[in-house]
Amino acid sequence: WAPINHFVVYHNITTDPPITASLEIYNQREGSSLAMQISPPKLLKDIAILRSTLQQYHPLIIEGHGSSRDKRNASLVSQRIVQSLHQRWYSSNSDSETKSHRDIKRPILLISQGDPLEPTGISAITNQVARDLGIYRCLVTLDEDIDPEHSIKADRDNVQYEVKYSRLIELLSEEDEGLVPRLENAIDLELEKMNERKQQQYEESMQNNNSIKNNEKHKTQFRPIADWYKDYAMLQEVTKSAMKIASGGELTLVHTVDEISDFSVTSFYRVGLELGLVDRGDIISYEAERNNLL
Repeated sequence: WAPINHFVVYHNITTDPPITASLEIYNQREGSSLAMQISPPKLLKDIAILRSTLQQYHPLIIEGHGSSRDKRNASLVSQRIVQSLHQRWYSSNSDSETKSHRDIKRPILLISQGDPLEPTGISAITNQVARDLGIYRCLVTLDEDIDPEHSIKADRDNVQYEVKYSRLIELLSEEDEGLVPRLENAIDLELEKMNERKQQQYEESMQNNNSIKNNEKHKTQFRPIADWYKDYAMLQEVTKSAMKIASGGELTLVHTVDEISDFSVTSFYRVGLELGLVDRGDIISYEAERNNLL
């Protein structure tokens, strides 16, 4: 069956405000929606099959904070993202910098990175965007030797494909054997800088708070960035880089917040930018989305 590579707009004039009409991509499979539940996902183990599968799609990746930091209504965030994506991909008013992202020829595949489903935050938003667009997802999870629970806890709703992190590492190494070491070194350096900033903030906080400074019992010890940050920063940047390479250079990256915390895994997107693994033109910021939709 062949996919339809365009948006079909469904709008209920009795219930939906005109500016929030939902957008769905449908496949011509006996008239059934592409946004159907499928089980189980196809595990892409072989690199050749991985490449041939992913090159059929335009990868969409959504990054943002988890439920502990982001308590917004996922449906409202998704509406804004979906409208902005439609404007970026298909609007005739797009500027020259985003022209490469218009006139998408391939079906969209939303790439998820193993977040367990929560009522708010990145997992809820990602899940909702997939439903609002009517598209399937590809799930990327860490191998069990890195995090035994990552794959077990991952949200698999509407997931068509699944791939292990190690397979994406292999794909990148086939493309450029020095790419993964460069990325890992850059992330290590960013982690050092992050710890330095955190140490500085801690010392300034202790100096400014005399009540704590003079009360040994209430003093808190400095806690460096957790070791698992590196694993998830690598997962994030390897996923983007591999998906862009596998798709022949196509990628759309959406951020779900105006201001990305300096001490979040999401903030490591700057590493991919600095290494040229992702282009600034690939990214749609939430601030830009808001400005475009006002």
